[in-house]
Amino acid sequence: MKKIVNVKIRSLNYGIKSVSIDDPKTYNSLSLKTIKSLLIVFKILNKDDSTKVIILEGSGKGFSGGHNLKEIHSLKKKSEYKKLFNLCSKLMLEIIEGRKPVIAKVHGAAFAAGCQLVASCDLAVSSDDAIFATPGVNIGLFCSTPMVAVSRNVSRKKTMKMLLTGDSINAKYAKEIGLINDHYPISKLDAEALNLAKKIASKSNLTVKIGKKAFYKQLEMSLVEAYKYTSKVMTKNMMAQDAREGISAFLEKRTPQWKNK
Repeated sequence: MKKIVNVKIRSLNYGIKSVSIDDPKTYNSLSLKTIKSLLIVFKILNKDDSTKVIILEGSGKGFSGGHNLKEIHSLKKKSEYKKLFNLCSKLMLEIIEGRKPVIAKVHGAAFAAGCQLVASCDLAVSSDDAIFATPGVNIGLFCSTPMVAVSRNVSRKKTMKMLLTGDSINAKYAKEIGLINDHYPISKLDAEALNLAKKIASKSNLTVKIGKKAFYKQLEMSLVEAYKYTSKVMTKNMMAQDAREGISAFLEKRTPQWKNK
């Protein structure tokens, strides 16, 4: 296995894994090493049958401040910048295209690529005092790649305001505009994130995998294409053992016994 740095993995039972960005000295910045490690971890967990749900969080004072600006400042060649940003994009795609649902659990700040990471996750919850921003414009580096993820969660004008002003937004507003699902007192955040993960983990792994893939794929289609595609998906899903078991269990008023087949 390739070396994993600045990332910790914990098993929380019920098939739930916690992935923690663990570089608090840099506010969990997404350095090249950290991005590489996260990519490795997500690839492993997405292939792991025992993993049902992933919770992504940050250690220390907050979630992530985005790219490591000291590292970026030290780079000189165009090819080096391209490598960094391309690798970060691969990480975001691995989260979206991966088989497992990913929940971002945010405390403190999620800025720039950190905000991009939150927006790339399937679900996101935060502490009441969490803040979010795409502040690149303030330092002359527009948040172009974070924009891709944020604009797929938030309406155009609200996204553009974040991008053009660089201003941070609080958790309440982040929920209102669709960047996160909910926010809680910091003392309850761990429990609420775990409860959400447990609820998802109790479903058929196969069904969740089918649904996640179909959700993102149909978003890129026209209305007609989306209905044709999802009709095929539901037909294939109906042929699975778990669909038959789930319907039978509902009709028989019992708890379904998932086979993930």
